[in-house]
Amino acid sequence: MFKRLVSVGGFTLLSRITGFIRDTLLAWTLGAGVLSDAFFVAFLFPNYFRAIFGEGTINPAFLPRYAALHAKGEPEAAARFADKVFAWQLAAQVVLLGLATVFMPWIIRVLAPGFADNPQQFVLTVSLARITFPYLIMTLVAVQLSAMLNAIDKFWAGAFWSNLQNLAMIGTLVLWHWFPNAAYAAAWGVFIGGVAQLIFILWAGAREGLWLRITWPRWTPEIKEFFIAFGAVTFGAASVVVAPLIDTVLASLLPIGSRTALYYADRINQLPLGVLGIALGTVLLPEMSARIAKGDDAGSSAAQNRSAAMSLLLILPFAAVFLVIPGTIMRAVFAHGAFNADAAGLSALALMAYGVGLPAMAMVRIVASTFYARHDTLTPARATVIAIISNIALKVVFVWGLHLGVAGLALGTALGAWINVGILTWFGRSRALLSIETIFVKSLPPAFLAAVAAGVGAWIGVRLIAPMAAGPASDVAGLIGAIVFGTCAYVVTVLLFRRALPLGRLAR
Repeated sequence: MFKRLVSVGGFTLLSRITGFIRDTLLAWTLGAGVLSDAFFVAFLFPNYFRAIFGEGTINPAFLPRYAALHAKGEPEAAARFADKVFAWQLAAQVVLLGLATVFMPWIIRVLAPGFADNPQQFVLTVSLARITFPYLIMTLVAVQLSAMLNAIDKFWAGAFWSNLQNLAMIGTLVLWHWFPNAAYAAAWGVFIGGVAQLIFILWAGAREGLWLRITWPRWTPEIKEFFIAFGAVTFGAASVVVAPLIDTVLASLLPIGSRTALYYADRINQLPLGVLGIALGTVLLPEMSARIAKGDDAGSSAAQNRSAAMSLLLILPFAAVFLVIPGTIMRAVFAHGAFNADAAGLSALALMAYGVGLPAMAMVRIVASTFYARHDTLTPARATVIAIISNIALKVVFVWGLHLGVAGLALGTALGAWINVGILTWFGRSRALLSIETIFVKSLPPAFLAAVAAGVGAWIGVRLIAPMAAGPASDVAGLIGAIVFGTCAYVVTVLLFRRALPLGRLAR
């Protein structure tokens, strides 16, 4: 599992690096105003609908069944199942694309009602959304082929292809003067990135003998079973999307630039979550599915506990750093060009709030694998709905009741993630499906100590190094100092307590 985690995490880290370059260019060219708010609302569509119809549903509903057929030595049956699922997915996406293109003005009025007061911003958002939305249908093939590759332990392509969208957007943003404005350049970068991703994943699948054949959708018993699972997962995924949509609605009613500030805070939050937390979940699900299909429940539980322990060990230090030096991070990374220090300060408040929920956001996929690996998609959906309702209620209280602004939106998301993990854990334990083993319990104290050490080291690094530089460079110097001191403190602590951690040979 560790080698697969390195593969997924490494390519995902590369994706985050190219994503940071992209986001830095976005901040530089768009700033925090009408152009940026319009683009980020338009950018929601491919991201959110992909969450509903992409990895958020294909991985839980499709991958365990496909992996189980491979584990039983039935690759031809697995291929036929994949083609049948793809036929229905493609038909649904074509219909969705047509409806979204026609009704986009009405969708924007619902999604960002505050934009209606600014006709220029509203028209721009509609135009940008019509450019970005086709990205969804182009990634349909990429998402399903990635799941198929993951099922046969080929993880690198699925982790790499998101880089191509980042690179495409970097290219169009560099050449933004060739477009009506920088927002159009970013939107066309999304579209071009989708084309590049489609071509790449077709090539990667062909190397392993995996194809998706276009056929007429047919209703069969296995497709019926898939759609029952898919329906539950889609319901849960749609619920997950509701919370960010509420963020967008509430942020559109806040001062201009609020949606942009929330976006950049989330981008920092997604760095450790994508590279480490989601990577662990990506590797874990096919392994648990294959082991359970072979009747190895003990091996499945052991893999899950190792993943949970590793997740907290790797994620907790980032949460600590987000709580200790959020302002330094946001100013050093984004406060350049049109994105000023005030905008960075607003994003820093949101980043601090996200840090509260970062460990839970990473653990959700690991705990949910308890059910997905057993083809149970309804239980995680129920937990998600309860968590999202709580999430929305908290955001309304934080934003309208306590007037916390964008920090309130991020805090509601953070606490909602903890509620989700708690409910999933309770369901798993009550059904004797989730076992908390010694390896996980023993790893908790050293993981928390390592996180505290990282946070203290980062704080000391900023205080010692930042004064050595002047002006904006002081924040960059402070961040470098935080990384060096925080990493050293973390590594020393981990090495001191390595025998209590699931580190394989390193522990010895």
